[in-house]
Amino acid sequence: MTDTIVETIPILPFGMLNAFLVVNKGQALLVDTGLPNSKKKIEKALSKHKLDWSNLHLTILTHAHIDHSGSAAEIRSLSQGDILAHQDEVQYCLGRPPVLRPTGTFGRLFQKTGAIQQPFDYFTPDRIMETDTLDLDEYGFPARVLHTPGHTPGSVSILLEAGRVIAGDLTASGILLGGIVMRNRPKQPPFEEDTSTVIASLEDLLSRGCEQFFLGHGGPLTAAVIKKHIEILRKK
Repeated sequence: MTDTIVETIPILPFGMLNAFLVVNKGQALLVDTGLPNSKKKIEKALSKHKLDWSNLHLTILTHAHIDHSGSAAEIRSLSQGDILAHQDEVQYCLGRPPVLRPTGTFGRLFQKTGAIQQPFDYFTPDRIMETDTLDLDEYGFPARVLHTPGHTPGSVSILLEAGRVIAGDLTASGILLGGIVMRNRPKQPPFEEDTSTVIASLEDLLSRGCEQFFLGHGGPLTAAVIKKHIEILRKK
């Protein structure tokens, strides 16, 4: 039994894009901020738990693509809380164009729209993670941040109690961008910088006892489904 609640914030409907509010003993941390102008969706999640911006002391970015970090600067201004990102992700926080390696037909078509390359309010993280793991005890959460590269060089995952992990875009599920239907079917996200490193990161999470994987697109997925996804990636 755990007191820590994971609240999925639907930035886009049908699980196409998720952020997450983690609540423990009346305090909250936010994992990813969604696209620009996602403030009201995050505010609604806080209100559901009778919280407001003053209860949000930390925002963790799984990575700095626009759909995960597009509202980071605004959320920091509202909450006065820290933004945490891995040192290998700071380049994207500061505005360097992301490396886009499409994983299939949808990724190639999506890349042509230019949507993920749109500018947003760039920022410098307040906390820059320089180690492979970081405990969140100082923020009052029984959780750890783990460097899990592959989707991007500085991608991180958040390990919570009871075998739960928020794994960003290490994998996705559903169709197209992710979500919508067949949300229990794993797939690669539209872009992935290094698939072999993704495999290593997913195996690391499994070795740490992760059983439920919350994802930026689609999900959640079980450990058994993640193992099957790894087998498919290896064959590629």
